[in-house]
Amino acid sequence: MPFSTPRFLRALLSLAIAGIVAACAYGAWYAITPVPASPLPIEFEVPAGSSLRAAVRLLEEAGLVVRPLHFELLARATGRANAIKAGNYEITAPISPEELLEKLTRGAVMQADLRIIEGWSVRQLRAALDASPFLRHETAGQSDAEVLARVGAKQSHPEGLFFPDTYLFARGSSDLAVLRRAHRAMQRHLAEEWEQRAAEAPYKTPYEALVMASIVEKETGRAEERDQIAGVLVNRLRIGMALQADPTVIYGLGKDFDGNLKRAHLITDGPYNTYTRPGLPPTPIALPGLASLRAALRPAQTKALYYVSRGDGSSHFSRNLEEHNRAVSKYQLQPRRK
Repeated sequence: MPFSTPRFLRALLSLAIAGIVAACAYGAWYAITPVPASPLPIEFEVPAGSSLRAAVRLLEEAGLVVRPLHFELLARATGRANAIKAGNYEITAPISPEELLEKLTRGAVMQADLRIIEGWSVRQLRAALDASPFLRHETAGQSDAEVLARVGAKQSHPEGLFFPDTYLFARGSSDLAVLRRAHRAMQRHLAEEWEQRAAEAPYKTPYEALVMASIVEKETGRAEERDQIAGVLVNRLRIGMALQADPTVIYGLGKDFDGNLKRAHLITDGPYNTYTRPGLPPTPIALPGLASLRAALRPAQTKALYYVSRGDGSSHFSRNLEEHNRAVSKYQLQPRRK
């Protein structure tokens, strides 16, 4: 009995549909079933410019049995074959191919952080960058001038140009990328505070305000006194009185400072000696935080011209030299009572 062509075609169509359904079912099962993996956690890196096939090979080498052909088909079927993002990844729990593909295309990389502390010097900042095991050290061994050129800074001196904050980054990121972010953040915050500066703020440029903010940062023992300290320093600046700020002298001494500031240091002239030279030093002396920027640009309204440490972190503020000398005698010259 001859084949019935319509019946044969229907049979073929049924088989094809059954095959498609089975393939779809298998694909769905594959996409949501955790892949076999070597003991977790697993870490692997996808270098910049890696193709999907290269990334799949790295997954297999790291211990994730993703079935390369299946994983590639899943990526292409969902339109994400060209969306793989470079970075360092960590797998800490069983993961399905769909979840893994989402992780790779979202760029959910391993993160680390670096905290830049208010009052740090650039030397301390660069030491922290060099010590981080999670960064690529592109600036190691480079001069400050080379680093400034690479971050796009206009100034020739690096001090004060990087904003203190906690910076999150993907492991394996360049230290240069962190510096660029910190530099942009300082530019942004300084510009914002400059726009809101007090009308009587005695600075010609935002950079001068940055210099003052760095002195306020180093002179402040208690956070609530920042604007008072700034008020005194601004008063001195207005009348041409020497700022007489010990931290500027210490900064000028650099590596020669042994922790003991002597009278000889205070009377030895230099660009950062604010005892021998009135006005601001030529550059910032530290990395000021946002509170110090605000204090420098919106200082407290005060008639005080002097302050002295009480020994507990707080300061005594005085309007005239006679009152100041009494405070110095009380808080610094007399022996402490037990």
